[in-house]
Amino acid sequence: MTNIRDFSLDKHKKTDDTPYGGGAGMLMTPDPIARAIEAVDPNHEAWRVYMSPRGTTLNQQKVESLAKEQRILILCGDYEGVDQRVIDLFIDEELSIGDYVLTGGELPALVTINAVARYIDGVLGSDASTEEESFSNGLLEYPQYTRPEVYRGVSVPKVLLDGNHKDIAAWRLEKSLEITIKNRPDLLTKADVGEFLPKKKRKHRK
Repeated sequence: MTNIRDFSLDKHKKTDDTPYGGGAGMLMTPDPIARAIEAVDPNHEAWRVYMSPRGTTLNQQKVESLAKEQRILILCGDYEGVDQRVIDLFIDEELSIGDYVLTGGELPALVTINAVARYIDGVLGSDASTEEESFSNGLLEYPQYTRPEVYRGVSVPKVLLDGNHKDIAAWRLEKSLEITIKNRPDLLTKADVGEFLPKKKRKHRK
């Protein structure tokens, strides 16, 4: 983590000023940010991201795309944001974690880091953890159960105990669809449910 104040040439380490044209709040000045970025990534080898409410929304596809980058630099704004010239000169992409505004970019940056880190080899115990979770196929994840088989009078669904993988896959798809319809029906237009459906056997020619 790099403290932008350390790169301010102001004797009080000031990094903000009033915006041109007026308006409420303060704006982060460009020079300390530029100096910080150039110190951390002098040759622009990193993919540079600015966490901003006006950026494209972080989703699973974006997370997987970011995970392919060798290095990522994340700029966290504060106050009313940063001078636009910083974005124009130094930033590759503006990214948002949702349609709301926070007091700074630190929490969105942590969300992004956590989501991307799960795709780094060795972070999770199994590659299947990222393949069988919410959004991996466009649907929300199905319910999961573990031992004991009965807890406070509630039993694990029988289909999960029978060992029939075809039936389990069908049950999981059904539950994923139910949960998605209930909580995020907007996802259904982008969902890829084909991988859960039984594969048709090819007929061999005689």
